[in-house]
Amino acid sequence: MRQAIESKEARTPKFVNFKDIILYEDEAILLVAKPLYMASLEDKSKRNLHHLAKLYDPELRLCHRLDKNTSGILLMAKGAEHYRNIAIQFEKRQVKKVYRTICSANRMFDQHLIDLPLFISTNKKSTVSKQQGKPSQTVVSTEESFRNFTLLKCEPITGRMHQIRAHLAAINCPIVGDLLYGGKDVLLSEIKRKYKPSGRKEEQPINHGYLLHARQLTFSHPVTGESVSFEAAAPKNFETTLKVLRKYNR
Repeated sequence: MRQAIESKEARTPKFVNFKDIILYEDEAILLVAKPLYMASLEDKSKRNLHHLAKLYDPELRLCHRLDKNTSGILLMAKGAEHYRNIAIQFEKRQVKKVYRTICSANRMFDQHLIDLPLFISTNKKSTVSKQQGKPSQTVVSTEESFRNFTLLKCEPITGRMHQIRAHLAAINCPIVGDLLYGGKDVLLSEIKRKYKPSGRKEEQPINHGYLLHARQLTFSHPVTGESVSFEAAAPKNFETTLKVLRKYNR
């Protein structure tokens, strides 16, 4: 029952001041830390990142996007010329993207390549399909392991919809809280010895949604041609989950 509720959930972020989420800005580019539950582009609400960016500077263009429930770094370009430069870099796979996630399994990976073709089904879910899928590759490494979970670094080479989520699910490492792809929540009652329920209300998961964070982008600056790299800190629910796992799931 909870899975059905979660899959239809449409959380919205608190009020966001666009200036507060800017990580870097110059004459050609702007990078922001996208909050959880905010769409990159238009959805049913106008409270999306693209809308806020246009209010801040009408010249801004999104160079890529993140899922609504994925937090992290987003790159925007100022004007058509700089946008084209960065778009070509994405097309030629010259932009390096690094994500962090916590999966619902204990696994050890060292630059493991997941090379599985993905197909978008009618229910907007990516599935592995050798017949219909498009080539999709993700490199995965273990950063920290726990008894029942693993902190992973993921580097997508291609950029398919839900790529990291689908790839990890396909190798039996679904993302924590990603109920659509078979992930489970982190419940304190399941990992803490001698856990005592409060009895006053239903236990809530520590993670509060699925944990996928776009941590880093590396690309060539459209004006100088210099290789530049930027990072975004993980949101509170991600860090809280890590803290709980480090304390109770070693």
